[in-house]
Amino acid sequence: MSKNVTKMVAWFVIALASLVFTCESVAKSSSYEEIEWIQLMPKDDLDALLNPPEYLTEIEDGSEQDTLDSLDAKPFENEQDKRYQQALSSARVIESYNNKKIRVPGFIVPLESEEGKRISEFFVVPYFGACLHMPPPPPNQIIYVKFEQGVELQSLYDAFWFEGKITINTVENELGTSAYELKLDRVLPYEE
Repeated sequence: MSKNVTKMVAWFVIALASLVFTCESVAKSSSYEEIEWIQLMPKDDLDALLNPPEYLTEIEDGSEQDTLDSLDAKPFENEQDKRYQQALSSARVIESYNNKKIRVPGFIVPLESEEGKRISEFFVVPYFGACLHMPPPPPNQIIYVKFEQGVELQSLYDAFWFEGKITINTVENELGTSAYELKLDRVLPYEE
């Protein structure tokens, strides 16, 4: 083999290796960390929510006492009850998630919609529906999204995967308050 052919093959191998390395770097930089909702809240908030006051278990689903207003009116009996109430409205965040590319499952709470059922501004929440036994999520479990393309929503019970860059930003709306915001890159129907 001549020296010129050997040099060309060497340059080709170097160029190909560079291309593979570049493609691999781009693929890694565009990947999303799949997270669970509990990762967005401090551990002590989670512990408080997992240990609700005893009297909540005595309230029948759908009864007059099964409202958040009745919980607010109830005096704190001990430190655990107080901590539970604080965790229900906690906006404390996990700083290490600021500016991270994440993938998280959730439901849409529409804030603004375009023609038809396209939703362009919404909250993403971990579950749908609220009562005392399943109160609305605290702000550190709500993500605000403004997405110009909009998302077509057939039912409020439709679950999705949301991919994008999450930031720490408080957004208040009459429907709730979020402690995070997501610059949405992609939304996909939820599949396990």
